[in-house]
Amino acid sequence: MAKSEMELLALLRELDDPQRLERPLHYDRAATGLKFGGLVRRLEADFSASCESERDTQDSSEYGRVRVPADATVCGTRIVVCVSKFGSLAEVCADNPGAFLGTDDAHGEGALDLGDLATVERALADLGYVSVPEELLESDYDGPSMLEHFSTQPSWWTRFFGTVW
Repeated sequence: MAKSEMELLALLRELDDPQRLERPLHYDRAATGLKFGGLVRRLEADFSASCESERDTQDSSEYGRVRVPADATVCGTRIVVCVSKFGSLAEVCADNPGAFLGTDDAHGEGALDLGDLATVERALADLGYVSVPEELLESDYDGPSMLEHFSTQPSWWTRFFGTVW
């Protein structure tokens, strides 16, 4: 079941450990990799296409990304799923993070089919991921971690999916 914006913000704050910027205390790399592999296989089956993926991102709080190819989607725009090392957080976006102001914007511009989005969201939910909307992740970070070294105001995306050094 989808969480409300308030519930998601509470979860982001709960997962935000200032002592552990890149990964949580009890991070299990092997389990994260297995779960991520399951996501890749599920999306490949659901979209009947080979999905490019990258995993185990270094110096980042993001674990990896899965890209559903454009020719497998209704609108002809690839879908990118970013997975964090924290709390099974995931983000779904059309083309790339930041290419649109979120999935609503991408749909409004004809770049993202709601059926394709529902397929990805269902896969994430079935595998135990928590999907966080890009719009929420792009809001200003106001947690306890020291992220002052950024030249601009960091966002929640910066905290849980970006390079944290």
